[in-house]
Amino acid sequence: MRIVDKKDLAGKVIHFYDKISVAVIKIEKTLKVGDKVKFEHGEHSFEQIIESMQLEHEQVLQGKKGQEVAVKTEKETKSGTLVYLV
Repeated sequence: MRIVDKKDLAGKVIHFYDKISVAVIKIEKTLKVGDKVKFEHGEHSFEQIIESMQLEHEQVLQGKKGQEVAVKTEKETKSGTLVYLV
């Protein structure tokens, strides 16, 4: 497993909807559908490809710094989880 570098920080989870497994991510650097990311919170982490993204309930292909996007996650996560580009 590759160690993530702080400069690869893509954003931070600010809310998680457990019933639909969707994380709202405040973006720090451009994030696109198709990007491989690592969700990391303490000892818990997992990697996945971003398969869909929504901004204001509309499907988008990418999000830019400062935006808050909703991303479907393969595993449960929580607020405060850091999201890194892999």
